[in-house]
Amino acid sequence: MARPTGARPKAQKSKTPAPRPAAAAPLAAPAVVAPEAPVKKRTSLSQFFREVRAEFRKVTWPSRKETWITSVMVLIMVVVVSLFLSLVDLILRFGISGILRLGS
Repeated sequence: MARPTGARPKAQKSKTPAPRPAAAAPLAAPAVVAPEAPVKKRTSLSQFFREVRAEFRKVTWPSRKETWITSVMVLIMVVVVSLFLSLVDLILRFGISGILRLGS
């Protein structure tokens, strides 16, 4: 049954049981054993390309109009930031040269 839009998911119970407390503490420290890493099954080249193709089908590609609008927005932001940084550079240049003139 699908949940209605906007409904919050309910908490799910953990499938793993909670760890039980130890009855008595051991006198000697337990030996630390590194867990063995599971061996990954190698994927064949054809399986890899099938998975890549399936992932590409999931991608929502932007339309030509969206791409154009986004490109124009990026261009405008580049111009605005470059003008701002030029203004900051000009102010700092005049400020530092004024301080250096006072010192000499």
